[in-house]
Amino acid sequence: MGASVSSHQGAKLSLLEISRGELPGHQSSTLEVHPPEMVRRRLADWASVQSETLQVLRRKPFDTSFKQNRHMLIAFDQGVRYDGETGVEGFPASTLRNYAHKLIFVPAGARFRSWQHPQRLARQTIVYIEPHAVHVDPDLRFAEADVQPRVMFEDDAIWQTVQKLKLLVGAENPGDRIYAEALGGILAQEILRLDSGISAPRTARRGGLAGWQQTRVRDFIEEHIELDVSLKELADLAKLSPYHFLRSFKQSFGEAPHRYWADRRIERAKTLLANSRLSVTEIALNIGFSTPSAFSNAFHRITRRTPTDYRRESA
Repeated sequence: MGASVSSHQGAKLSLLEISRGELPGHQSSTLEVHPPEMVRRRLADWASVQSETLQVLRRKPFDTSFKQNRHMLIAFDQGVRYDGETGVEGFPASTLRNYAHKLIFVPAGARFRSWQHPQRLARQTIVYIEPHAVHVDPDLRFAEADVQPRVMFEDDAIWQTVQKLKLLVGAENPGDRIYAEALGGILAQEILRLDSGISAPRTARRGGLAGWQQTRVRDFIEEHIELDVSLKELADLAKLSPYHFLRSFKQSFGEAPHRYWADRRIERAKTLLANSRLSVTEIALNIGFSTPSAFSNAFHRITRRTPTDYRRESA
């Protein structure tokens, strides 16, 4: 999907970069920045979870706000301010000056506000989670949980999960949707853990996929290797919830669905590189990549060779 430009409080968001997969109409439900030209942002949308990277461009005062019917989690890679205040309505605000590697969690329906005069230009990753759509263990009743806001806190598990989502923004790899939705479910459990102080409760261990389920899912992947489907679409083939499908698939195939599908794409690419006259660009499009560079990066990550090198060695 191509880039789009929209208005925000009457100002043009000329610096907004939209990554592949964003859905129309979501810009108004993200973090509001005033003035908007203070930042550059990129957004990737996977329905149940969104990930956005935001970089401050100028050392001038600005403010941000957010209140929506979904959760927001912010991870600051970098940020130092001369002055400022950050908080959620009804709770004590933070005036911390150096907030690098800090996290903020804003529950759905809570009003978040922040203003600052930046000393060092901030870089941050924001994750938006749809409480009723995220793929988490149904027994945890995540959508009904009374989760509390947290400002300028640290949590290594949450930080690492957010960083994985950050890497997917703009990556344009087929299969990222399934991976992102799985990471959204992990974040939901980690958010619940913040309030409980212990690991989120686990349900009894489930067995792997039945034979007919394995065959149906495997055949679908082989026949539709180029598709970028959602986790729910794949789980529906096995007639399971996305949460239980993830765990059953890994037990049966030894790896997560997005990794299995990525491996099968590369195996298909190897066959095409060795036995056809298709160009590398044609092969990339044939197996679901939107650009040759994205295909080359994925191929090299798995095989440690470029597609051109592999073709030359297989000749």
